[in-house]
Amino acid sequence: MLAEFATQEFWIGLAKIIGVNIVLSGDNAVVIALAARSLPPKQQKAAVLWGSGAAVVMRILLTIFAVALLTLPWLKLIGSLLLFWIGVKLLVPEEDNEEMSASDNLMAAIRTILIADLVMSLDNVLGVAAAAKGNVPLLVFGLVISIPIIAWSSQLVLKLIDRFHFIIYAGGALLGYVAGEMLVGELLFKPLVEQRHYLHWQVPVCCAALVVVVGRWLTVRKAVEPEVIDLVDEAVSPGVAGKPHQATGTIDNK
Repeated sequence: MLAEFATQEFWIGLAKIIGVNIVLSGDNAVVIALAARSLPPKQQKAAVLWGSGAAVVMRILLTIFAVALLTLPWLKLIGSLLLFWIGVKLLVPEEDNEEMSASDNLMAAIRTILIADLVMSLDNVLGVAAAAKGNVPLLVFGLVISIPIIAWSSQLVLKLIDRFHFIIYAGGALLGYVAGEMLVGELLFKPLVEQRHYLHWQVPVCCAALVVVVGRWLTVRKAVEPEVIDLVDEAVSPGVAGKPHQATGTIDNK
């Protein structure tokens, strides 16, 4: 095992795995940042660290079974719909729930990160597996080294989100685009896509736009609903329902 670390092939393969993982993990860093953006600063760091680490472990398992997984029918279609829903969900502000503890919020963010990474890694693992050339120790070592790189990228995106709010929608659009790419890669749609090559770019672009539109619509709707409720509450008489409101106070008889 130690002799393998001393070979030139090992270090060249390691560099390839890290490089491929960095290139393919840009969307993963965006997901981690969007999922953690509503958490307190301390929990943001925890979500980034645990989310990145768990995602890499899951990616190692996916890479081992990548070829078999990607041949399953309907897998990319289901993954595309799931990723589309995650993209919309991350654009809509979460409600402040006093009953939900800090740990619950943290676990919810980590779950979102893992689900999104699971879906997006279906294609990414092929590039990593090709770079590893069947060397499992090299694969594991390369992906583990990539954890701090993904975590640092996520922290950078979080800081940019704090300064430039529109990046949230850019991130949602990116997830929609990836969902569209996954959709046109579905084996069941292969004959149709081969006949109409423009679908390779048209479907991802439409999915990206749709995520932003639906996310924005749900955000506006969520902001308007409390205002409607407040107006109704103000219009209702403070008296008992079904009875006229009785004025309080005394009348000064002179």
